[in-house]
Amino acid sequence: MALVGQAIILGRALEQHMTERLKPHRLIYTDFDVLATLRRAGDPYTLSPSALRASVLLTSGAMSAALDRLERKGLLTRTPSPTDRRSMAARLTPRGVTLAEELVAIRFAEAQDVAALLPAAQRKATAAALKRLLGALAET
Repeated sequence: MALVGQAIILGRALEQHMTERLKPHRLIYTDFDVLATLRRAGDPYTLSPSALRASVLLTSGAMSAALDRLERKGLLTRTPSPTDRRSMAARLTPRGVTLAEELVAIRFAEAQDVAALLPAAQRKATAAALKRLLGALAET
C-alpha cells in the first residue's frame, strides 16, 4: 500500500501544481489534457471526440463540456468530421496551439524538476518499476 499510496499522492501533487499554472488562463486540468492531446496529435491538431475521450478518459458529457469551454475561449474549433457525419472533430486554433505548447513546456519542466530530485540511477530504476507495474495492471 505504501507504494500505491505514494504514487497516488505524487500524481495528485503534480496535477495540483499544473492546476495552479492554469489559473491565470482560467483553465482546469481537464482543459489542459484536451489541449495537450490535440497538440500531441500533430498538425492539423484535429481529433474526433471519441479519439479524445480514449486518450483523456472523460465521459461523453464531460468531453462535450470541455470542448464547449475551450471553443468559447477561442482555443479550438469544431468542424464536421470527414469520416463520420454525426461527429464534430475538434481542432486547435493557432492561439490554442501556442497556449498548448506553452503549457506542455511548463508541464515537462515541472516533471524534470521533480525527477531531478532523485539521482539518475534511482530515476531509471523508479521509471522501470512503475512501467512494470502499469504493464502488469493493464493485463489484469
